[in-house]
Amino acid sequence: MLGLCVCVCVCVCVCVCVCVCVQNSAVSHRSGSVKTSIQVTWSPQSTTDRNPVHFHASFVQNFRTFWVSVTSPTVTFINNSTGGSETPPPSPTTTSPLPNTTMLQPAEPAEKISRVDCGVTKVCFSQPSDCDPAVSADCYFMSAMMLSPSDAAVRYELTGPSDGYVSFGFSDDQMMGNDDIYICGVGSDGLVRLQRVFSTGRTTPQAVPLGNVSELTVSAEDRVISCSFTSMNSISTQRSNGLKNSYYLLFAHGPSSRGQIQFHTATFISTDKVHISRPQTIREAGRPPIIRAHGALMLTAWMTAGSLGMMVARYLRGMAQGQTLWGKDVWFLVHVAVMSVTTAATVIAFILPFSHVQTWSEGAHPVFGCLVMSFSFFQPILALLRCGPQHPLRFLFYWSHVLNALVIKALAVAAIFTGLKLIDSSLDQWLMKVMGGFISWEVLFFILMEVHVKWKVNRADSLESNMITADLLLVVLFLLGNISFLVALLVGIGTS
Repeated sequence: MLGLCVCVCVCVCVCVCVCVCVQNSAVSHRSGSVKTSIQVTWSPQSTTDRNPVHFHASFVQNFRTFWVSVTSPTVTFINNSTGGSETPPPSPTTTSPLPNTTMLQPAEPAEKISRVDCGVTKVCFSQPSDCDPAVSADCYFMSAMMLSPSDAAVRYELTGPSDGYVSFGFSDDQMMGNDDIYICGVGSDGLVRLQRVFSTGRTTPQAVPLGNVSELTVSAEDRVISCSFTSMNSISTQRSNGLKNSYYLLFAHGPSSRGQIQFHTATFISTDKVHISRPQTIREAGRPPIIRAHGALMLTAWMTAGSLGMMVARYLRGMAQGQTLWGKDVWFLVHVAVMSVTTAATVIAFILPFSHVQTWSEGAHPVFGCLVMSFSFFQPILALLRCGPQHPLRFLFYWSHVLNALVIKALAVAAIFTGLKLIDSSLDQWLMKVMGGFISWEVLFFILMEVHVKWKVNRADSLESNMITADLLLVVLFLLGNISFLVALLVGIGTS
């Protein structure tokens, strides 16, 4: 306590003090035993000074972990009679900064969180941009509002759909690590609690005391988790400290297991550093160029180049029948060239995210990506080891080559869908819908080509030239639609 009284105290687990008014006084304890709580009883002297009082405390866990100047709620004096008599002193307050206070469970349901007053009295950060949690359940949203210009109290709101937790934090950069984070999550008993942690990178964040947090309300309804609370804690990162500094805002959400948070499934980060004392609407930072290049290469490789290579080998052999180049059929050379481009693009796209993140990422997307890379590696090796066209075991190569290609295609589509879901922040998920149209277009034309092949088998040779023309028209029409979908998705990736 920093105030006007010096206190002589005897403390074992409970401190009882006799204080004499001296400026800048404090109370401590002499016992070196480990404590989970300290109780101090303070009785103000009878004086006409009735100004509000704040108590400040410092806590030490070990030589490397300690908290300085944790501020209490304001204590005010109340007179109940005209004679000026004072009310009895309030009951002692117990502060427990060690592990049992790193998480707080309120008794009140959460207040309604909305975009009202965003940019007017509070800082707002959301995904999709400008979404309103009061209108849409698919809205990840946080806000911060200074309760008064001269006060250190900040009112925070946090909400979003999740099976485990939603969280926001303050960072000196746009990477995870050395960040001051608040987590609103579902515990092992199904109740929502607030937790404060300090992230250290890719490892599980370290829980720290909540400090001076009050007026906490929470809710969990239809997978939407919400927390609202008032904090008088200073923001603390590795390089910065205090509410007057600027920070990047981080938002993350993910699952939890038995009350323990798991690796986040998605994150978004502010474009620029933010002063939370300056009301504004914050924009989400775009994806790094190297990640967008990864998505563009994979999309082009397996939705356009790979599809064209498969179509040439399956349906267009007859168009160049008998035509050779360097002793090889022209259709075969086209197939090899297109699939070589597909494989090269896959390898480059596979390397890019690992070179950027430099570690393994959680979720289904990297798993699908690794499977695509593995099967793609064996496909050209299998082709180089093929036997001759007249060999009795040629059918083994044919079916293994075809089935491996179909497996790669299916895995690539799954990887693209899961990847687009990670970057599509629009309310209507339009990238996912365009990808669905892309797949439908491709499936439609493969069915049409198969029907056309079966139909050609039963036709007379005199109609062969017309059939070849029909093949060519179908392929051209397929490519026109394919490229249209590709361009739309590339634009979406570029603006993500």
